[in-house]
Amino acid sequence: MSEIIFVVEKDLEGGFNARALGYSIFTQGEDMTELKNNIKDALKCHFEMEKDVPRIIRLHMVTEEVFSYA
Repeated sequence: MSEIIFVVEKDLEGGFNARALGYSIFTQGEDMTELKNNIKDALKCHFEMEKDVPRIIRLHMVTEEVFSYA
């Protein structure tokens, strides 16, 4: 596999949460730089062999907005 997708959401308490689609990988970070570094670390821990770590990491940013109809 050459690509993995993470769903990224803002945490209510600050920072970001990320979870991989199709894998039991979850991590978080206070900002995007920390989140990206934590994702790389989580991938190293999840995949036993370095050659199995996906080379492309896609971040799918999910935002939520609430507004009134009236």
